[in-house]
Amino acid sequence: MRGTTRDPRRVPEIEAAGIEAAVGDPYRLATLMPHVANTSAMVWLMGSATGNDVEALHRTRLQTVLERLVDTPVRGMVYEAAGTLPAALLREGAAAVRRAGLTWQMPNAIIEVDPREREAWLAAMLAGVEDVLAL
Repeated sequence: MRGTTRDPRRVPEIEAAGIEAAVGDPYRLATLMPHVANTSAMVWLMGSATGNDVEALHRTRLQTVLERLVDTPVRGMVYEAAGTLPAALLREGAAAVRRAGLTWQMPNAIIEVDPREREAWLAAMLAGVEDVLAL
């Protein structure tokens, strides 16, 4: 399992959880795409993203990632459609993931469990990954 962060200071936290950490910026896809090697599922955890232009993470950046995944070993996408960002924006991102699924036969799971409900959220995310890998 590989986890990315924009903040290099978070690498030790990710590694402490037993996850291979990588620094990547979803606004600069060239920093993310090399990390999909040997990856079967991508989980887009941006429902509570912060920073400048978070709308792009659910629009242009997400759409570009979905298009680029077609030519990678990634078999499916799990999308976090809940969090602190506006519900309309998260619905828009979920719709893009569903369209990608139809267009490129890309298995996907849309997770609408609030990440503040940690146990339920984690269970839903794990089930989403299992679902896309089972297809």
